[in-house]
Amino acid sequence: MKTISLTGTSREITKKSAIKALRKEGLVPCVLYGQDLENIHFTLEERDLLKILNTPNSYIIELNIDGSVYKAIYHAVQFHPVTDNPLHVDFLSVSDKKPVVINVPIVITGAAQGVREGGKLHVLTRKLKVSAEMDKLPDNIEVDVTKLKIGKSIYAGDITVEGVNILTPKNAIICAVKMTRVAIGVAAAEAAGTEGDVEGAEAETEGAEVEETN
Repeated sequence: MKTISLTGTSREITKKSAIKALRKEGLVPCVLYGQDLENIHFTLEERDLLKILNTPNSYIIELNIDGSVYKAIYHAVQFHPVTDNPLHVDFLSVSDKKPVVINVPIVITGAAQGVREGGKLHVLTRKLKVSAEMDKLPDNIEVDVTKLKIGKSIYAGDITVEGVNILTPKNAIICAVKMTRVAIGVAAAEAAGTEGDVEGAEAETEGAEVEETN
């Protein structure tokens, strides 16, 4: 998995007024926590933080806080309800010696058979929660939809990645091909046309039989 480096500055737990002052300076309060690690409170430049918030990618983050480097993953963020600016971010420390639990983006590949037949592809899950050793974490997980037919779905339980344990529930739908209204209308029209042709043929046959009898 890709690595990104961020540089922060340690901070003390202070009053709300001090926190507001930090935010006015373009700094975002953060905390790093994890097993065998005392919580570390620090700040990051908002413009640097957006590198991991405004992207579908997932990263192993190297946090440089006052010269000490910690490996971590982005865990949670609190946004302002109006401006949508990040107000507070939590990071979780990780280790090379223990499996890392992280969300990995899904990349859809191939042209679904059902789409070629008039259906529409719906992607319902954008990331999969996985657990793996740090050196085996993929940048993304490819899901090939080439053979996916109309009315069929691909589930999290259908995905296998060597060295990676998929934690997302097996019954979670990743993507599905559904019939579109246009396709339904075309199919209905074709069916109606076929029935009309059959009825017409039957009528012609009956008429021919009557003429022969007379």
